[in-house]
Amino acid sequence: MITLYHGSYLAVNSPFVGLGRKKVDFGQGFYLTKLQSQARSWAETIAERKGRNTKPVVSSYTFDFDSVVADGFRVKIFETYSLEWLDYVIDCRKGGEMQKQYDMVEGGVANDNVIDTVEDYENGIITAEQALGQLIYKNVNHQICILNQKIIDKYLKFLSSE
Repeated sequence: MITLYHGSYLAVNSPFVGLGRKKVDFGQGFYLTKLQSQARSWAETIAERKGRNTKPVVSSYTFDFDSVVADGFRVKIFETYSLEWLDYVIDCRKGGEMQKQYDMVEGGVANDNVIDTVEDYENGIITAEQALGQLIYKNVNHQICILNQKIIDKYLKFLSSE
């Protein structure tokens, strides 16, 4: 069992994969991280966007990753920023089909730190080699996107929110 976190402006004790935005890093799903500080930062950003009287909330969960793998779900893990990661993120951000290959995806975040590089590669301004050369110097944040509701229902258990 591992502990995962989700940052938002409200507690999410019953996550649903169909509520998220469609054109994001790993596709439409429920996003979590192993990094509590990252979830907190994301919650603060979302609360700020929502406006006054909105407070950041970090929800915590236990997750049985080993059982997800043992039960045969399609899991993709991007260990580092790579050409495969770049192409996957670009496809998902365009609403493409690659996200349908997996039930869960784990890897780096295309955040403000790296999005310029991703967009420059996508637009043909830089080559894949140049993009990867820039990305090796970036700190890799962490995200997990659960794309299959069955994984949430069976393996993700809400603990608390703060």
